[in-house]
Amino acid sequence: MSLYSMRTRAKICGITRPQDIQSAVAAGADAIGLVFFLPSPRNVSIEQAQQLADVLPPYVQLVGLFVNASAAEIQQILQKVPLDVLQLHGDETPEQCQAIAAQCQRRWYKAIQVKPDLDVVAEIQRYQTAGASAVLLDAWHPELKGGTGHSFDWSAFPKLEIPLILAGGLKPENIEEAIHTTQAFAVDVSGGVESAKGIKDQQLIERFMQGVQRGSAK
Repeated sequence: MSLYSMRTRAKICGITRPQDIQSAVAAGADAIGLVFFLPSPRNVSIEQAQQLADVLPPYVQLVGLFVNASAAEIQQILQKVPLDVLQLHGDETPEQCQAIAAQCQRRWYKAIQVKPDLDVVAEIQRYQTAGASAVLLDAWHPELKGGTGHSFDWSAFPKLEIPLILAGGLKPENIEEAIHTTQAFAVDVSGGVESAKGIKDQQLIERFMQGVQRGSAK
């Protein structure tokens, strides 16, 4: 049995409003994701991020999502926003991730888009060797960096000792099946619990987290 084969963790990503943090925490989310990527409709400013961090209780992690950001850009945000973990969601190489982590003094994990013909296991191992705490597997899109609303073939989800996070197209209706199929360490949802981009729906969050609990119990 894997060291990590306990209950499935869950992150609600792309939050822009304090009340959505409160809904996520009340429903049992383990982590909250803030997007620091200007082209994203879920992007937050440093000032917004500070306000959101202020309402986050202890024992719930704050994750910052970055796309091809420099260490200096991330450090500027870290001076004002107490991020626990960095989610590197762009084209960062293992060496770049390692350098960012060293300069920012934060744990990190890498998001990998599952492209056709990609050797996913080899790619995961490259980042694991560079010091990733986990790897997130997301659906591939030729233009978008996450938040696509699409899923990939869950049957191809690898079983490795490093914690693996499932993202892409997750929603209340399919989360139980997704967990049962992949046995992922954690799941990451954004659009699947929204009424509009960046606006979370309390009932969808609750239904999603109920599905996570059911999936974990199998």
